[in-house]
Amino acid sequence: MENLAALKKLLMVPQDAVIVTHRNPDGDAIGSSVGLSLFLQRNGHNTKVIAPSEYPDFLAWMPQTDDILIHDNEPEDVERAINRATIIFCLDFNSLDRIDKTGELVAASRCPKVMIDHHLFPEPFADYVLSETSASSTCELVYDFIHLMDMAEELDQVIGECLFTGILTDTGSFKYSNSPKLFRTVANLLEIGVDDLRLQDLIFNSMDEKQLRILGHCLYNRMEILPEFQTGIITLTKEDYAYFDIQRGDTEGVVNFLLKLRNVKLAAFIHEQPKIVKLSLRSKGDIDVQEMAKRHFRGGGHKNAAGGASFHSLAVTVRRFKEILPEYQHQLQP
Repeated sequence: MENLAALKKLLMVPQDAVIVTHRNPDGDAIGSSVGLSLFLQRNGHNTKVIAPSEYPDFLAWMPQTDDILIHDNEPEDVERAINRATIIFCLDFNSLDRIDKTGELVAASRCPKVMIDHHLFPEPFADYVLSETSASSTCELVYDFIHLMDMAEELDQVIGECLFTGILTDTGSFKYSNSPKLFRTVANLLEIGVDDLRLQDLIFNSMDEKQLRILGHCLYNRMEILPEFQTGIITLTKEDYAYFDIQRGDTEGVVNFLLKLRNVKLAAFIHEQPKIVKLSLRSKGDIDVQEMAKRHFRGGGHKNAAGGASFHSLAVTVRRFKEILPEYQHQLQP
């Protein structure tokens, strides 16, 4: 980590710390933010966690999630918190445009900023940077950060459960982004009391009836397989969103079901929002969906998991996605 000694010295004095994560926060975003917040509180700092938009309900079991400030709902409170901050931690994003209007406030703040993130191509807006693209998750890096602060003894079951959540969700239950170091980290979290079976249940077995029906609709009515490209596509229209009353988090993980098919290497979930069409891309092996998202859909992410957006209609966006597949023919050969 850059400037580690200076950051250690800064954190020896109680700070008003703001922790910001990205829009549409997932398990890694909320797990890393809450885990870091609890760690900082233990060491005498005041903390406030901020997200640009709501987090999914399946993460609400984590401590202090009710205290998270949502910029979409509480813009004045967010502005006050950032203006009052003496240090800002930026978690699970690598550019300020990932946090929308919150980014303008962070950019305007003159207090020190810390980036902890595992995405490619971090932008140079932070004073202190812990960026490791080979890491499974930002939660893994928060675990590393606590050790870099020489405060491993502060890690307990509660913080560990938050960090385990981000590791579990970002690796798809250890299906990708694994490393020997990650499993040593996970072993340590289990040793301090993290109950992995309980967390698996909280995270993956907490759907309500509506969410299961949405999944069924996606797989039966909205799934298209392109065998010549070993590609699967699921689409949802604005009418689908209205009919099922789809809320944030209701479609979490839908795209991953396409990869359960033996002959599918590339999966796309393309869904229509009020003003934009969003894409979630997943892949197996060496297919780089981060490059695809960045080059064609104003997005980014990781090699095997990325997202993007289109300002065209759903039909045009799907057609555009299909049109670019021949560029990746050499990776998508049956």
